[in-house]
Amino acid sequence: MRITQLTNEYPPNVYGGAGVHIEYLARELARAEEGAHAVQVLCFGDQDEETANLRVRGVHPDVRLPARDPRHGRLLDALVRDLAMVGQVDAPDIVHCHTWYSHLAGVLARPLTGARLVLTTHSLEPHRPWKVEQLGTAYHVTTWIEGTAYRNADGVVAVSRAMKADVEALYGVEPGRVRVIHNGIDPDEYRPRLDPERLRSMGVDPELPIVLFVGRITRQKGILHLVRAIPHLRAGVQVVLCAGAPDTDEIAAEMTELVAEAKRAAACDVVWIAEMLPKPDVIALYSHAAVFVCPSVYEPFGIINLEAMACETPVVASAVGGIPEIVVPGETGILVPLRTEGGGSVEPADPAEFSRALAAAVNELLDAPERRSAMGKAARARVLAAFSWRAIAAETLELYRELLAAPGAAVVPE
Repeated sequence: MRITQLTNEYPPNVYGGAGVHIEYLARELARAEEGAHAVQVLCFGDQDEETANLRVRGVHPDVRLPARDPRHGRLLDALVRDLAMVGQVDAPDIVHCHTWYSHLAGVLARPLTGARLVLTTHSLEPHRPWKVEQLGTAYHVTTWIEGTAYRNADGVVAVSRAMKADVEALYGVEPGRVRVIHNGIDPDEYRPRLDPERLRSMGVDPELPIVLFVGRITRQKGILHLVRAIPHLRAGVQVVLCAGAPDTDEIAAEMTELVAEAKRAAACDVVWIAEMLPKPDVIALYSHAAVFVCPSVYEPFGIINLEAMACETPVVASAVGGIPEIVVPGETGILVPLRTEGGGSVEPADPAEFSRALAAAVNELLDAPERRSAMGKAARARVLAAFSWRAIAAETLELYRELLAAPGAAVVPE
């Protein structure tokens, strides 16, 4: 099979779950069935690498379009890159797109090449209204692009059952076109690796119990709700916020103010690492953490929870999106209900109540070291049993084969 993957993120430019997904999926597809498949990855950047069956090219046209609103720049840049991607697509059987950034390229490549178009639902724009802060009115264009792509796709990969229901409800995609295929993890890479000196180099005390957050500073990840929970945590622990890449200057300023307030009010230490760390550092943090916290208000899947679980760390997480398909309450962690405002909003109806509930769940595990240890062992066992990238690649290939065997799926212009 000739497979083209279109994406914004690809190593080393990875800042979210979509980038992690495409990194490992492309690798597994390229070596599946003894290398029977040729995989091309076109991404936003200057990457240029090639192995036996995997070719990666960054797309970075030297074009800058004027924007009436500076917040529109990201959309216009994506559109230019999408057009450049279309010109570099290599006669594929399958074009597989990841996030709205590459969807227009996929929609255009489908009739131009006769390939089947596949989309993966890493997130859906209608459930991320806070993106208006970042994109301005361009947010409405990204939503339109996304909806157009889903209506034209031959097949859709939903990373969770919750996302399957969402894409069907929001964009009217027929259930038969949607296949649930979870994200995965490399358990050989993500496994317990204790490294006290590495933690000390980051300003973290490995001798204190660690409550850990890893992720971007964005409304979606709920980081501000966790910071507001810090004053309610037990004394004698250390909260480590590995949080960088703020969506906007406004949320960066809000985060800075809240962390300062938490440090003044809390009975525990707070360490804020305001950058996205390399994997060895993050794995060491996971491995030393007593509890990992995922306070997301919207989470289609939540690879970050798999990473922590693979390192034998129990998870306290919001009971939203695909997270309940990963974290087993009482066995691998604790799920905290998120009562929303309704009307399409995913923010908690009572933010203070949600923050207190997060703190209570964390305190419950901090007070039970033997239970934490058992949960950590069960968490890694669950990852090994259910979330292998190799199995996920096999399921993805099976979807590709079904689409290629279906008559008249692609539209080729006269």
